[in-house]
Amino acid sequence: MELSLLSLCAKEVVSNHSASLHWLRWVPRELFGPLLEASFAGCKPLAVGELVQKWPERHLRVGGRRKRGQRPPNRLCVQALLLAVVRGLSDIRCALRVLDLCGLQGEGPTVDSMGGWSLTIALCSMVVQARAGERKRVCALQQERGQHKRVKEENVDKRDHAEGSLGVFQGPNLMNVEKRMETKGRQEKMDGNRKECRMPLQVRADLFVNARSLERVNAALNTTGPLELQCRSLHVEEISVSSIGNLLDCLPHRGLVCVDVRYSHLGLSGLARLCHWLAAFPDLSSLCLHYCNLDLWCHLPMYEEALRDLTQGLAKLHGLRRLSLTALRLPSELREILSFLPQPLEVLELPYLSLSLADLSYLSCSRHAPSLQQLDLSENRLNAQTLPSVCRLLGQASGSLRHLSLSGCGLSDDLLGQLLPSLGCCSSLRSFDFALNPLSTASLVKVVRTLARLPSMQQVLYPNPLEDYQLGLPVLPSSAQLLDWPLDESADNITSDRLNKVLTECGRLDILLTCDLLNYNRDLAE
Repeated sequence: MELSLLSLCAKEVVSNHSASLHWLRWVPRELFGPLLEASFAGCKPLAVGELVQKWPERHLRVGGRRKRGQRPPNRLCVQALLLAVVRGLSDIRCALRVLDLCGLQGEGPTVDSMGGWSLTIALCSMVVQARAGERKRVCALQQERGQHKRVKEENVDKRDHAEGSLGVFQGPNLMNVEKRMETKGRQEKMDGNRKECRMPLQVRADLFVNARSLERVNAALNTTGPLELQCRSLHVEEISVSSIGNLLDCLPHRGLVCVDVRYSHLGLSGLARLCHWLAAFPDLSSLCLHYCNLDLWCHLPMYEEALRDLTQGLAKLHGLRRLSLTALRLPSELREILSFLPQPLEVLELPYLSLSLADLSYLSCSRHAPSLQQLDLSENRLNAQTLPSVCRLLGQASGSLRHLSLSGCGLSDDLLGQLLPSLGCCSSLRSFDFALNPLSTASLVKVVRTLARLPSMQQVLYPNPLEDYQLGLPVLPSSAQLLDWPLDESADNITSDRLNKVLTECGRLDILLTCDLLNYNRDLAE
């Protein structure tokens, strides 16, 4: 990654922390941003703290989408940032009123970064501690005012006693002094009232909540003080439906755009209740449900009623553009769920859903198909009966589709050959994931040649071909067998070289080919 001259100079400036006391007072406000970026990039927590504590702008955004190869912020730098925000509350040089930390959390197994769960706890602790510090400051200010008032009363008593004993007027000098003291007292009172009436500093972040941190998050959201915690994206894990509802009641209705629920026992009625709660958030555009047991086979007499409540709740989500359903037991109910949504979806993720022929047939003809930008059908077994519906779906979404995942779908060489013409029509496609499919090297070469003709293609996650596995693999292995079966380590490099050679022949060296499941990041294609 090339650095600009400004970035190189900022890196050099923040490298020597001992000189910061001399240069920081002379830094123009427009250079605070490059210096803070250099401090994060060079892991300079002391420089981060000093810059944030004296931040000259009303708005500070740290986080967001990172560039390819850019590491998440260091944990020490994040901690220094949070401490500096609290210290800056009493620093008159700090103009910060909005701190945006959305997307700050690190991803993947990065040791030095701060994940979403630990960052949430740190933020909530910061909000509560800032409130406690504000209370101490107010008490100290009140004590100081009380002492000042007592001293003033004592001075008045002494003056009256002196005037009574002397019996003369002390002249205009005493009157001027009294006026100046009264003017100074009124000014201090106005400054104190202005500080007390100052609007709280808004801290916007993505919150990650589980059963262990739920109480602390609720305390922070219900705390009124110098810091106001706001949530853009809410991620909850292993929390009951009622607890999720209580958490949503603490959030302002504006600003929440994503709700991600994982490993929570919702049940179909619980999901319906959740949708009715979410209807109060007009900015909500994304709803993700991962491994949430819906119990569709239990309480059969109430199944139709619960399903009707669910569809009514979904109909109230007017801003929903992304729906992710992972491993939910929804046998042939995709039509009931998607047809009641007010707007066409742009992102639809349906991995591990055991989609039936009726589900795929409906989806290929639905009003959602032409607007889809991201489609994930991973781990849904495809065959000769369902493949025509998938081809028709790709044809409907060919003008808009940017990300497609067909990982672990049981695509053989023959099935993939039938799919390639439809895949080649997706002119806007940027990334394609088809790992863990039982394919030969010859089929991989055909896929790469097809994808190389797509002008927007940037990333491809391909499977290890069957020739790369050690002996004993079944003829048409499942995705689980492909994942666990040992590979011939020397063959992997041969396959990679051959596929990259195909890209060279097609003049598409800008496409990233990888078979690394753990480190593949689809967002880098954006």
